Amino acid sequence: MLGKFFQKPGKEEGDRVPPGQHLAKGFPVLTYGETPQVSTEQWEFRVWGLAKSATFSWSDFMALPQHEFTADFHCVTRWSKLDVKWTGIKVTDFMGLIEVDPKAAHIMEHCYGGYTTNISVEDFLREENFFAFKVFGEDLPSEHGGPIRLVVPHLYAWKSAKWINGLEFLPGEELGFWERNGYHRRGEPWAEERYSNAFGI
Repeated sequence: MLGKFFQKPGKEEGDRVPPGQHLAKGFPVLTYGETPQVSTEQWEFRVWGLAKSATFSWSDFMALPQHEFTADFHCVTRWSKLDVKWTGIKVTDFMGLIEVDPKAAHIMEHCYGGYTTNISVEDFLREENFFAFKVFGEDLPSEHGGPIRLVVPHLYAWKSAKWINGLEFLPGEELGFWERNGYHRRGEPWAEERYSNAFGI
């Protein structure tokens, strides 16, 4: 399995691959439950909670500045893919469209299909985070989270929510789907924050 689908990082890649990770030869797809099929015409994005409620269309997002991003991608299931090339919109550019209460400290990411994951406002607002709608020059396929997903390169990939369609701003931390089911609250790859203390790790 290791030789066919994954490989150990070489010396030149070692400082880019977190502990316990192997390099994926392809771009694996891991999904819990069914894969939502959402067209750009149907897609909408909501903001609520400790923020002024607002709803955005696909055209609203596409009117924002678009950028090319190259980022490494680390999955908690111990594979990494280096230099993934995305097209998307900076989180910081999107944030210019909304009004957030200063009391907001955490965010619940909501997605089509019912998936949720939590992230602190501090982690969310990092300059390198973006909403991706293309990968390697092609429209983001549904199995990889299309039509649009969040990408948070500095955390394990379950925080980079696929099929994202909303942000709920919260005064304190609440746990999302995987966090309620034993995953770490934050998920920092270099610290191997894979699972919660409830799992004895």
